Amino acid sequence: MRRSAGLLLHRRGPDGGLQVLLGHMGGPYYARRDTGAWTVPKGEYDPAEPAWEAARREFREELGLAPPDGEAVALGEVRQAGGKTVTVWAVAADLDPAAVVPGTFRMEWPPKSGRTEEFPELDRVAWFPLDRAREVIVKAQAAFLDRLTEHSQ
Repeated sequence: MRRSAGLLLHRRGPDGGLQVLLGHMGGPYYARRDTGAWTVPKGEYDPAEPAWEAARREFREELGLAPPDGEAVALGEVRQAGGKTVTVWAVAADLDPAAVVPGTFRMEWPPKSGRTEEFPELDRVAWFPLDRAREVIVKAQAAFLDRLTEHSQ
């Protein structure tokens, strides 16, 4: 079973409403998509690695920045359509999306061309009010937004 762990940063926006930091999945398959193409910064890990440590490591790998300190609130797990189980913690922190230096991955592109291209793990990062985040986040991960809302009340 594939497992991923990540950190969902949240803050209060200028209107006092809750905002979350999401990343748009990089690579050619998501380049023209918006709905369902945004995700909690996360990544896969080996079962021998504690999920919390993996979430912090993956934050650094995906965003090129140190994971923020602060109280981490466990938001539990969800199972995505492809079968991957994702575990997420929420952390209150501010981050300037312009400071992000995304990690990269390599894949054959175009398919069956024999050429290998390098793509960013996340091609952009942005803050979203919760209503907008629910519209663009990977469907299963919307549960994390609901759990964050419950915790923040």
